[in-house]
Amino acid sequence: MTTARESLRLSVIVPTLNEQEHIGALLHDLASLRSAGHEVILVDGSSSDATRAVAAAWVDRIVEAKRGRASQMNAGAHAASGGVLWFLHADTRLVQGAGDAVLQAVADGRAWGRFDVRLSGQQRLLRVVETLMNLRSRISGVATGDQGIFVTRAAFSAVGGFPAIPLMEDIALCKLLRRQARPACIRRPRLQTSSRRWEEHGILRTIVLMWRLRLAYALGTEPAELVRRYP
Repeated sequence: MTTARESLRLSVIVPTLNEQEHIGALLHDLASLRSAGHEVILVDGSSSDATRAVAAAWVDRIVEAKRGRASQMNAGAHAASGGVLWFLHADTRLVQGAGDAVLQAVADGRAWGRFDVRLSGQQRLLRVVETLMNLRSRISGVATGDQGIFVTRAAFSAVGGFPAIPLMEDIALCKLLRRQARPACIRRPRLQTSSRRWEEHGILRTIVLMWRLRLAYALGTEPAELVRRYP
């Protein structure tokens, strides 16, 4: 039988693949949550760099899983002992109070939710991108993985976890959860998510690519086909 304490224990699940340059900063941010009795689980998809070595002293458990965010996050959820699952990307940064915001939302009866985000880069166009990301998510009730999706274990189990697809697993999960309840949309504090993909590939080019992907998915294109079209 799950106790009240266990139901409000966070299991932070971080999928990784060759993230040795970024994982340390996030794990440092999570150290205070571990000290408070919450757990951090790193789920590695066979990294070829030093990701696991960098993380070893900062996590409660390292799980090996088949490469792919859906399979890795499902493996982390299976290994978790907490009543609240919080999925974070390896290049996310937390500000003080983020964990408390998750716990407060669940204590208020919310089954799942996500955060508004701020992109790490300084270019003005990135402020527009993050504003539109946050607004779209609030209106649609759908979040992307870099928005720090959290969900109670009961709600996660009820929808069967992340669908086993190679892309859009975060959107697919949100659509399943949305049938049960609208998400808690935490506006403050914000999570900081890396802007590296926008900066590496071009901001406008990345915006167009992401909208093409989402439109194709909404129109019924299979995720495996999306991966072939947009590797």
